[in-house]
Amino acid sequence: MGTTSTPAYDAHADWYESFISGGGDYLRRVHATVSDLLGAGEGPCLDICCGTGAHASVPAGLGWTPVGVDLSGGQLRHARERLPVLRGDAGALPVADASLPAAMCVLASTDLPDYPAVLREVARVLRPGGRFVHVGVHQCFVGAFADWSQHPRVVVDARYADRSRSFDSWNASGVRVRVGAWHLPLADLINAIVVAGLRLVRVVEAGPGGVPDLFGLLALRDR
Repeated sequence: MGTTSTPAYDAHADWYESFISGGGDYLRRVHATVSDLLGAGEGPCLDICCGTGAHASVPAGLGWTPVGVDLSGGQLRHARERLPVLRGDAGALPVADASLPAAMCVLASTDLPDYPAVLREVARVLRPGGRFVHVGVHQCFVGAFADWSQHPRVVVDARYADRSRSFDSWNASGVRVRVGAWHLPLADLINAIVVAGLRLVRVVEAGPGGVPDLFGLLALRDR
């Protein structure tokens, strides 16, 4: 995924391509959430931190023309087979002001040390009326602070307030033990959307039971 520093996924790009391609029910739920929030449209939809391009089929299926941007050259090797791509930093998007009707960031906010900066860039590149979709792991229930090993019982500890990068995870074979994750509490995410100048329109939660593991939102640039 793209970051505002060294592309952490370069060393793991081939592994991640295999991992995300085998996402099964989880990936289907992610894509269903993105589709529900993004809706039909036309014109370019910027896939921010597109990684291997695993989510490009969603906007394409809704009538959009997906275009990806990521900092990881290793990831983009795979993404080029799925959509046009740009290599660039999510915190300084190589896109003109007010030029896009839509953008999305999927399963990537935890890869970014300064996601509020990315949201400000989103507001910059969207044209008035443009829509932005965020779908990521649920800020309240997924992270170094959450133990899912006894699901459906999920144990959350005091590290929820820790915004630093962590490689801790209950899942020893997952993504986070390889590349780490930055945590952004839910209030921080919502406040960052508002401060960026985007209007929050809709929020959704999704999960395989009573505790959601996905959080999504739709925001618009009004002017």
